[in-house]
Amino acid sequence: MTWWIEEADVVEPGPEVLCLGETMSLVSPADPVPLEQAPVFTLSAGGAESNVAIHLAALGHRVGWASRVGDDPLGRRMVAAIAAAGVDTGLVEVRADAPTGVYFKDPGPRGTRVHYYRAGSAASTMDADFLPDELLDAPRLLHLSGITPALSAGCDRLIRHLLTRDRRARITFDVNYRPALWPVEQAGPVLRELAQFADTVFVGLDEANTLWGVETPEEVREVLNRPSVVVVKDGANAAHALGSEAVTVPAPKVEVVEPVGAGDAFAAGFLSGVLRGADVARCLRLGHLLAAHSLLSTEDHTASPDREDLERWLGCDEMRWRALSFGSRA
Repeated sequence: MTWWIEEADVVEPGPEVLCLGETMSLVSPADPVPLEQAPVFTLSAGGAESNVAIHLAALGHRVGWASRVGDDPLGRRMVAAIAAAGVDTGLVEVRADAPTGVYFKDPGPRGTRVHYYRAGSAASTMDADFLPDELLDAPRLLHLSGITPALSAGCDRLIRHLLTRDRRARITFDVNYRPALWPVEQAGPVLRELAQFADTVFVGLDEANTLWGVETPEEVREVLNRPSVVVVKDGANAAHALGSEAVTVPAPKVEVVEPVGAGDAFAAGFLSGVLRGADVARCLRLGHLLAAHSLLSTEDHTASPDREDLERWLGCDEMRWRALSFGSRA
């Protein structure tokens, strides 16, 4: 048994992680071709927070997902799929008066565009009274994202309540700026304000530049100076964890099929390392490995890499780590 598999098999009462946020029905081309040209499509569950939950469950963690869905076939199918992945869906509420949101992926040579049909969705009806405090205090970690406050005034109140209430659980917050939901002039100040209340923050260097005009991980840390740790993802280059010390781990080379969902995979990998007491460098490595695996598929979440492979990659020396490459030509 390896260190991280042993830790995953330890059973304690209560959940380790609760992920809260909207999940929609995701329609994707079965092959990485533009939406208007695709002859075959897949229907799956797509949402940043439930993606993180699914990845964590695959790594052996006890994890729940909380949200609202419509009382419709898409909502029922989606909840069943997430539950089948090992995620506790007991805190998902069904609304008869609002639909489940839907979105479409449109892969292209210059990146993937996303088309949302989520206005008035069941998840957008969440408000500050969505969950009682005793349920919020049960997990070790509560994972949120900057998508939720953009959905409605009630969702904004919910996230502010979760971040500012007296709490036992540590909060992780993925900035996850979505331009289709709100303009940068509005999102920038709000997301900075909310992120400052979290214990750990994930943000891409590119989105930090868009939101706050910063250009380096150190400048991101100056903008977000209150969290214990700020994890800055610099795409194909590296990831940086800035806390009491700064740790940087280069990203492995990946032949990218489609990028959406890789950030959620990275967050799950990093958090899995944190939950197991790993050092920061190994947390970053595990984040990179799950993200690399996600980049090889058009799905938001894919089967996790083989555990033996993960252990081998996590333990390789610096030279071998820098030589890692994933893809059809790897």
